[in-house]
Amino acid sequence: MNLKIGVIKGDGIGPEIVTEAMKVLNKVAEVYGHTCDYTQLLMGGASIDVHGVPLTDETIAEAKACDAVLMGSIGGDAKTSPWYKLEPSKRPEAGLLKIRKALNLFANLRPAVLYDELKGACPLKEEITEGGFDMMIMRELTGGLYFGERKTEEVNGVMTAQDSLTYNEEEIRRIAKRGLDKANVLDSSRLWRKVVEEVSKDYPEVTVENMLVDNCAMQLVKDPKQFDVILTENMFGDILSDEASMVTGSIGMLASASLNETKFGLYEPSGGSAPDIAGKGIANPIATILSAAMMLRFSFDLDKEADSIEAAVSKVLKDGYRTIDIMSDGKTQIGTEEMGSLIAANIQ
Repeated sequence: MNLKIGVIKGDGIGPEIVTEAMKVLNKVAEVYGHTCDYTQLLMGGASIDVHGVPLTDETIAEAKACDAVLMGSIGGDAKTSPWYKLEPSKRPEAGLLKIRKALNLFANLRPAVLYDELKGACPLKEEITEGGFDMMIMRELTGGLYFGERKTEEVNGVMTAQDSLTYNEEEIRRIAKRGLDKANVLDSSRLWRKVVEEVSKDYPEVTVENMLVDNCAMQLVKDPKQFDVILTENMFGDILSDEASMVTGSIGMLASASLNETKFGLYEPSGGSAPDIAGKGIANPIATILSAAMMLRFSFDLDKEADSIEAAVSKVLKDGYRTIDIMSDGKTQIGTEEMGSLIAANIQ
């Protein structure tokens, strides 16, 4: 199969971590007999430097011509970067909102997995994390405070996201799904809860439990194993997924997929551009590499290939290799490039 992939390397550590993800993808292609056809795209600060805007219409057209997009982090230091002297609509992050809208990316999947090998990096007590945990945070991308008031047609987008979740998790015998909101205060959350309850009637095999978002934030650190799938709106999902990432050991471990109604998706690490460590070769590329695995699974239906990446990540961690953010006593600290090379070498 020819994998037509748009690549947005982005800003800060973005080029470093995306390069390692491409290295792993190239190894997967070699082992499984595929080809990777990359189209380099500019977005964020890198686009501002060249075009004066964070995302051009031409770039959007090029992205649409691809089967999926792999993206690094965008943005810079808000205090020192000249990008943040521009009006908000021309700053790096505006490009991200624009591309999500242009590509109709309404559903964001963020798996949070505590690897057994990373228990030492988890800040929670060992008795809480015993046995690990594996949850999926599903966040809608079309409403919430980022986009102002939610429109009626976008509510349908939430319902479509629900359908997509059920389809992608159809092999799970029982899904304990939490519908998160702030229905005791916000009208939008009351609408959210109403839609979740209406759609859940079509899936009697799925157990749904509504939870207020502040309670969920507390429960994530009290007992993360109770969660299987968390379904929530834009801003709540953004905040809670960052919290979940730290429970797994580091935001450098949190992959992300943003999907539309087709198999097209934009895949990126959940962390930021970390300009303070850019160019030092110490950034953790695992979230980006795991995002590439999600791309193979959701956009190309290449489950075995995705499994091979996830298994390679687990093997490298089991062998004791760590980037600085997940380093612990008795392990071997390595840099960004070496981590990517070790994961690629373990693709089978």
